[in-house]
Amino acid sequence: MGTLRLRWRYFRKRNAWFFEPVDRLFGRLGDLLLAVVVKPLLHVLARVNPDTSSDFTGTWARWIGPWLPVSRIGRENLRHAFPEKSEAEREEILKGCWENLGRVAGEFLHLDRMWDYDDARPNAGRVETFDVSRFIGLYADNKPALLFSAHLGNWELAAVAARKYGLDSAVLFRIPNNRVFAELIHETRAELMSQLVPAGPAAGIFMGGVLERGGHLGMLVDQHRKPGVKVQFFGRPCWANPTLARLVRQYECPVHGARVIRLPKNRFRLELTPAIDLPRDAEGLIDIAGAMQTVTSIIEGWVREHPEQWLWLHRRWRA
Repeated sequence: MGTLRLRWRYFRKRNAWFFEPVDRLFGRLGDLLLAVVVKPLLHVLARVNPDTSSDFTGTWARWIGPWLPVSRIGRENLRHAFPEKSEAEREEILKGCWENLGRVAGEFLHLDRMWDYDDARPNAGRVETFDVSRFIGLYADNKPALLFSAHLGNWELAAVAARKYGLDSAVLFRIPNNRVFAELIHETRAELMSQLVPAGPAAGIFMGGVLERGGHLGMLVDQHRKPGVKVQFFGRPCWANPTLARLVRQYECPVHGARVIRLPKNRFRLELTPAIDLPRDAEGLIDIAGAMQTVTSIIEGWVREHPEQWLWLHRRWRA
């Protein structure tokens, strides 16, 4: 399969005169479809309450998603990650993955109303947490910090929480390829989250500035990134983005894992790990590969707890 993929890429490159205009045409058709069909639907969903929006998009995604071509990636990933499970069990996880992704989309339109944690009535609202003291510690220790997360539950809520409580923070994010979605997502995040750092050549300068001023930098670290460092994830080698480990090595700041778990009845639990002790090399500096393996192993534990809430549709393992 890897050889065929390389041959196909080589063929496309040699015949770019044909494929580039075709790709642009399909890209414009996709934008037109979004503008005509998807955007009006989003406007309708934005006017209903968050629960209705989440239930609607989650139900339809659970039903339609498994029939889409991209689900082949999800099934292959699940087959390798859980060989001990039956095909029916893995298919149920895939349906849950699609439902969670659909709910995230429906809830994204209501992020300004999703966070309703009440200090006077802890854990009585939509969001609960049992790590209040750790969150307070982020404010009180007068130190910069790095926070990593994964595409689990509604991963957007952690950044919303930081903004709601005035934590000096920034979020590293990748700009979507689709222009319509990119504009919608950026507009929503810019209003509800702290500083946004787009991934790219200049990102390092911005991330360094956040940590130098004593801020807190959040990033998702559960997707493929090559060149990077090799790690083991569910017993299989894959590539991980070493940016987090390199920043820790340079700034010697605490590292925490943050995750959002989806609960029944459209509720969520926000968790923050204690500061993680990362491995060091013979010179006492953070070991880049060892640090990313530690982080990846933590994420694997999260995924094993709630496999239906992780984004299995991404090609995390590649030849």
